[in-house]
Amino acid sequence: MDFGLVLQTDPPASRVISLMKRAERNGFTYGWTFDSCVLWQEPFVIYSQILANTQKLTVGPMVTNPGTRTWEVTASTFATLNDMYGNRTVCGIGRGDSAMRVAGRKPNTLARISEAMKVIRALGSGQEADLGGGTVIRFPWAKEDAHLPVWMAAYGPKALKMTGEEADGFILQLADPFLTEWMVKAVKDAAVAAGRDPSDVRICVAAPAYVTEDDSPEALAHARDQCRWFGGMVGNHVADLVSKYGSESDMVPHELTDYIKAREGYDYSHHGRADNPDTAFVPDEIVDRFCVIGPVEKHVEKMKALRELGVDQFAVYDMHDAQERVIDAYGSTVIPAVLAG
Repeated sequence: MDFGLVLQTDPPASRVISLMKRAERNGFTYGWTFDSCVLWQEPFVIYSQILANTQKLTVGPMVTNPGTRTWEVTASTFATLNDMYGNRTVCGIGRGDSAMRVAGRKPNTLARISEAMKVIRALGSGQEADLGGGTVIRFPWAKEDAHLPVWMAAYGPKALKMTGEEADGFILQLADPFLTEWMVKAVKDAAVAAGRDPSDVRICVAAPAYVTEDDSPEALAHARDQCRWFGGMVGNHVADLVSKYGSESDMVPHELTDYIKAREGYDYSHHGRADNPDTAFVPDEIVDRFCVIGPVEKHVEKMKALRELGVDQFAVYDMHDAQERVIDAYGSTVIPAVLAG
């Protein structure tokens, strides 16, 4: 099982780089960041410095989208980084919740994501791609061993199906075991139906982790408050699903949709932050299910449970008041315990 660290690219960039270096020293093998160029600094510039200051860390966005950058530019950026540092990037892609909405646009359609994935993967791997209208290009400078995996973030039934059919990996942004099992099965079943080996689709679960000294009510209450923002962020995607399929549809589990009934609105200026005032509607139960909180033994227990469900990587959203402590706790205790069995 791999472990990743997920950060926002808040200034100063030097801190993002420092935390990624710390993560690699503690056994993390992936470094992810948000990609929303209005809310945070440009991640690809920072990736170059992360790669230069680490030895083996694989980096990428969680997630980019096909609407804020032209596809050949996205592919060229990845391919350039891989040429400089040796195939150490991964392209996480999705509809573009914050990136598109903050810019006054609607999130991308699944059809557009499908087209973009094909172009970005092909160009990033040194192959030809049709940009549309019969314009076929290839990067003449790309090396023969160029390789760029594309992992797709998804929640809804159509997106899960497309992930299994087309993506190299599946990014699930929540750590609830029931929903993980349900969604991983949907992705794997779609892969089989498409004639693919389901093991070729890597599974990444991403969620906030907060390590407490004990399981006292006070410690857990603080941890929940630091991670409650995540339920609000996921709620944006859930609200889209409810709008599309309805609140009583059997196509989307009620375990995912029920909690947003009290949701009133969302201000992206607080997106992904512990002090987000628009997440008061998120109950403690959702924080406990979607996130990983408590003493280290609870983290080890949940990691092993997720691994049994087919999860290949757990990526820690590290947006709270204990960033270094969580990285170090995972490095000293959680990761060794999970890798030991």
